[in-house]
Amino acid sequence: MNDPMQKEMVRSTPAGPIQIRSFCTPDEIQTYRFDDQFGTHAQYKSIYTKRETLEKHAAKTDANVVLALTEGQHIVGFGVFSHPEADERWTELGPGMMMEVKAVEVSRMLRSCKIAGDMVRFMLAHPKIERMIAYMVGYSWTWDLDGSGMNAQQYRNMLIRLFNPHGFIELQTNEPNICLKPENLFMGRIGNEVPDKLRQDFKWLRFGISP
Repeated sequence: MNDPMQKEMVRSTPAGPIQIRSFCTPDEIQTYRFDDQFGTHAQYKSIYTKRETLEKHAAKTDANVVLALTEGQHIVGFGVFSHPEADERWTELGPGMMMEVKAVEVSRMLRSCKIAGDMVRFMLAHPKIERMIAYMVGYSWTWDLDGSGMNAQQYRNMLIRLFNPHGFIELQTNEPNICLKPENLFMGRIGNEVPDKLRQDFKWLRFGISP
């Protein structure tokens, strides 16, 4: 562990110890293997199914890729915290001002072991977190309702409980994809050092009005 920003912990689970590691580099990720649990199920497809996708995110400036790893170096969980894509409205607030929790996923067999909470905490232990606006988007068509045994509203509530302790609150927006279904979710966290003008600009931007 050479990066001073990188954090590690070990979570005990019935399947054995799971290492949680933040700020994973592309070179590190190349040495790991994706667990077979990530793939296409009858009614669900994992958000990412290729290690190369995580490598690509990890190579971006400021990105924080958090992994949950078995002793055999299998990836059994991943979280990605990175800047929005260039064509998204959130870039209009200015370079580096917004970062998105793009993914949090844990292997089905380990979802009751609190690994998701560990990964969210590690993702948001970012040195610039108080100088930015962090956000997450929950699209109901990406949720593993079949594997979780929840309906869409229950899953939505679970996500709110996952992010609330870290200062995220539910926010309104007219972003078209989010508005497609009422159960979709948009949450944000405004850092303590974000200036008042940017806070106001973000409020307008949520409704498609450029700062």
